[in-house]
Amino acid sequence: MSAWWLPASNRGGEVITTPLTFCATVNAILHAGLAPVLADVDPSSQNIDPDAIEAAITPRTRAILPVHFAGRPCAMDRIMAIARKHGLVVIEDCAHAIETEFDGQPVGTFGDFGCFSFYATKNVVTGEGGMILGRDEEHVARARILALHGMSKDAWHRFGDQGYKHYQVVECGFKYNMMDLQAAIGLHQLARVEANWRRRRELWERYDEAFAGFPLGLPAPPDAGTRHGYHLYTVMIDAARSGLGRDAFLDAMNAAGIGTGVHYLSIPEHPYYQQRFGWRPEQWPCAMQLGRETVSLPLSPAMSDSDAERVIQAVTDLLHAR
Repeated sequence: MSAWWLPASNRGGEVITTPLTFCATVNAILHAGLAPVLADVDPSSQNIDPDAIEAAITPRTRAILPVHFAGRPCAMDRIMAIARKHGLVVIEDCAHAIETEFDGQPVGTFGDFGCFSFYATKNVVTGEGGMILGRDEEHVARARILALHGMSKDAWHRFGDQGYKHYQVVECGFKYNMMDLQAAIGLHQLARVEANWRRRRELWERYDEAFAGFPLGLPAPPDAGTRHGYHLYTVMIDAARSGLGRDAFLDAMNAAGIGTGVHYLSIPEHPYYQQRFGWRPEQWPCAMQLGRETVSLPLSPAMSDSDAERVIQAVTDLLHAR
């Protein structure tokens, strides 16, 4: 998700993104020689707030990097309107959102680029690697070159049946290409994307029904006209309501043999960004609160009904024991 397409004259510019994301989102901005600017999230959707984006724009702003958190689409109509108004590039982080749609349109196709992840925790898995969608053929061609050391020809074109072909290094590139073995693993999962999505939706709805009335913050229902990817089922553990803190909840679930996750501590909670930028979590209060309360419960199409009931029972026992 590096902003390599921006011309050198834009280096030192700013990219607006969310504080409630994985560190890779912000690190990609830094690797491109740009400055990350955080805009707080909407507490209900947990996605970047378009009003906060507008407030964060300066003459140095070059791009907006929205993250479709947990599979819920960002407000792409408003974000694209802001981008057009200010002449900004939009790069969508779709790591959680391969099935996600906004107003019937797949996410990743609104902005200039859409970036997907196929890491082991994602809904299509190749172990490592990902996919970039782009609107501009020249930018896509440049991405292919930069992904393999900046060489003008990949191995298929250098060592084909017609004999060796010379290549030229035309830019200082990276080693970002996906292996053919990884691609083969991913391709065979595409036929299962829809069935897997339906199973995750069933589990999501089962959790919603089971936890209704519990002293938990539950995910907001999908907005009308959108398709939620159902990538993460995150609950909010408010100590005042639940009778225990988030980390105590994590420990108790682990003791019960239930794996959980945290998605995510807000970016300003991490020492590196505090030391480099002087950021403090309190500057983005919605992301701070969500990051300190969130727990991701197991959600996988491989889960059986009995697996789901075991998770539900563990949460029930834990909260009712308070």
